[in-house]
Amino acid sequence: MDHHSLEMESRQSHSFGRLSAANSSRRQSLSSAQYDDTIESESVSEAGDIGDRILHSNRCSASGRSHFSLDNGSVVPIQDNILSSTSLPSHLEKLPSPSVDLQTDSEENKKVLARYCLQKLFGPGVIGATSDGSYMYLDLPSNMVGSFLMGWFGVVFKGDISMVSDQLAIGLTTGFLGSLTTFSGWNQKVLDLCIEGHWIFAALAIFIGLFLVAYSIIFGIETAKGFRWLCKHSNIKSFFGIPTCLRACNLNKSNCLLTIMAMFLLMLGLLWGLFGALAKNNFESGGSKAQLFLACMVGPFGVWMRWFLARFNGRGLGIAGHVKWMPLGTLAANVLAASLMAALTTLKKTVKTKSCDTAVSGIQFGLLGCLSTVSTFIAEFHAMRESLHPWRAYAYAMVTFVLSFLLGTLVYLVPGWTRGYD
Repeated sequence: MDHHSLEMESRQSHSFGRLSAANSSRRQSLSSAQYDDTIESESVSEAGDIGDRILHSNRCSASGRSHFSLDNGSVVPIQDNILSSTSLPSHLEKLPSPSVDLQTDSEENKKVLARYCLQKLFGPGVIGATSDGSYMYLDLPSNMVGSFLMGWFGVVFKGDISMVSDQLAIGLTTGFLGSLTTFSGWNQKVLDLCIEGHWIFAALAIFIGLFLVAYSIIFGIETAKGFRWLCKHSNIKSFFGIPTCLRACNLNKSNCLLTIMAMFLLMLGLLWGLFGALAKNNFESGGSKAQLFLACMVGPFGVWMRWFLARFNGRGLGIAGHVKWMPLGTLAANVLAASLMAALTTLKKTVKTKSCDTAVSGIQFGLLGCLSTVSTFIAEFHAMRESLHPWRAYAYAMVTFVLSFLLGTLVYLVPGWTRGYD
């Protein structure tokens, strides 16, 4: 083989080597992009809650990364080695201990009373009040307040609160704010407007309601960031700047854990007994008091169900985990609660007895009001809007409303149209 042939072969070899390296680089880049998209899809789905999975992992998903943060409009993963007590990402969550459920339950009765008071401020006579004068006058105030506070305690300061107490962080977000708001009442209001023939107002109730709660959480996030900046530049120790001596008594310690569990278990038992006695004394006479006391008794069961269903957030469908970006647990909780709310409303309008009205209204306000949530839903919606695929937020909202409305139509509107409600 002459010198010219050897030179040509060498050039071809180098050319093929460069081409192979380039193809390998493209494949690696494509694989990295797909991996990042998978991480982001799983992260936005876990923006609100992951249920009891939080008890069995170090807040890490199947992808091997921690929760996520919003950075310049993009969802980025947070690795464990970058965590610090002075600069915590907004959506950072730590591993809570098994006492979370007790803290969550103790917040339920407070939440039922808070939502009841907010709705009573907008009692009968306001636009949107139900024609039968039931408890469900207007859920918008509680949904807006809960979404605003979710921006504070569920986004900006959640990591800081978790540094002090995981139980407090979960109790505030999953327990209090997740149940202060109610999606089932919102959907039922839309169905009530439809049964009365106010289709335009029903559509406006969806779009305006979504707009208001979406901007409530944005306003909450911005004001919380402003408060953080003010505390930082004015040398004021805010509530998240807890002294080291308090952090030493962390709730994850076994001795503190048992004390907290016993305290909240005792508190839950006392509240159940109190509201049970009050509900029994007022049940025969009926009215809003009996409904409220019954709602306080059954409320914790609703949040237990939502807590369990939240484990499916970030898992996707099937073994392959399709549509991981869809929070299936929150979606299932809201759709199930909305469907049961419509079914029980049909039962109440059909039976028409005082006892049935009291029992059904208490279950609707307590159990289904806690099972469904707007603040967690809107936190996930906001995370999707800030991600690289903002269209997912609107697809998620559309799927939630369409499924809830269709099932509500089958169990509430169709019987009303065929037989009629007085």
